[in-house]
Amino acid sequence: MANDTNIEINVDKTLELEITIHGESHGVCNALRHILMQNPDVEYAVYNIDHPLTGEPNMTIKTKRGKRPRVALKQAAEELIEQSEEFKKLIEDAL
Repeated sequence: MANDTNIEINVDKTLELEITIHGESHGVCNALRHILMQNPDVEYAVYNIDHPLTGEPNMTIKTKRGKRPRVALKQAAEELIEQSEEFKKLIEDAL
């Protein structure tokens, strides 16, 4: 199965990162946003999809002074992977 997801960096500043996540929808973006907002170094993390059928998610991450949004995004992605693996194991054990 091919993975058609890729990330385009639109804005890359010291405290702000804006990306487009091609090939994804609300599921992954909302999960990432939720994990990012639990990070005390993140001021805010938001995403929007302009059109529900044809739009692609644009996510903006703003971090607090001295903290890098790229680092926060990488940590959130790693946490999402870990949570997904745990959930997958729960499903497999239940079935």
